[in-house]
Amino acid sequence: MFNNYLVKDGENIKTLASKFNISAQDLMRLNNLYFDSELRAGMEIIVPKNEDKYFNTYIIESGDSLYKIAEKYIDHYNINPTLLASLNGLEMEDYIYPGQEILIPKNNYSYYITAEGDTLDTVSKLFKISKLDLLNQNETIYLLKDQVLVTKR
Repeated sequence: MFNNYLVKDGENIKTLASKFNISAQDLMRLNNLYFDSELRAGMEIIVPKNEDKYFNTYIIESGDSLYKIAEKYIDHYNINPTLLASLNGLEMEDYIYPGQEILIPKNNYSYYITAEGDTLDTVSKLFKISKLDLLNQNETIYLLKDQVLVTKR
């Protein structure tokens, strides 16, 4: 899960990597940067979303499938395989492999994957919360297809 981030004056690969808990090399690779000097203020880059608040991680084991993982967590997290796939940027038929890390949504939150045509108004009505609360609970909302929005239940 990723967000777009606008680089500010004085920021560099090392400070941003630390800020978003990612290695400098991985941050550069994620953004197709070959030299840290390519990073400039005003540049929009991709950064990992801070998942700790809303997600746990799970390491895929041999024999796992999205169905088996969802079944394992359904009692505690009320998750289904389709949501699990969407939250991890996967299609249901995608291959998952041992050692791969995926996100498992935490309990007590509602998750919504945006669709084409969504508006702040329609999503806030779906969650039954004010637009302001929806904005406060999600750092960045683009309302582009396949964005994950989260709200406290």
